[in-house]
Amino acid sequence: MSDLRLEDTVFVQLKKTFSSISDRMETTRRTLRSADASAVGESKLIEDVQDFADDWGHGIKNLGKHTHGAVKMINTIGETFDKLDLDLAESLKAAKSQKKGK
Repeated sequence: MSDLRLEDTVFVQLKKTFSSISDRMETTRRTLRSADASAVGESKLIEDVQDFADDWGHGIKNLGKHTHGAVKMINTIGETFDKLDLDLAESLKAAKSQKKGK
């Protein structure tokens, strides 16, 4: 390996955090979707509560998609970094071999 370093724990922790957010958002969305708005009594208020739940459900779903996308991006960054690290190590070996060959 080369001198280029980035701790794997950074990627592991980021993936864990974003996966957790995505899971919690999905749980919240399901809870809102199954909420019984009739408990508030007044018909206009029931409608407002249902609209609120629908709006938030949509927003939460989008946030969940974005956090899931962030996890994919973190994986890609980690894979790319590992490849760059290996490429750099190989180029350093090649440079040392050329230097010794002169």
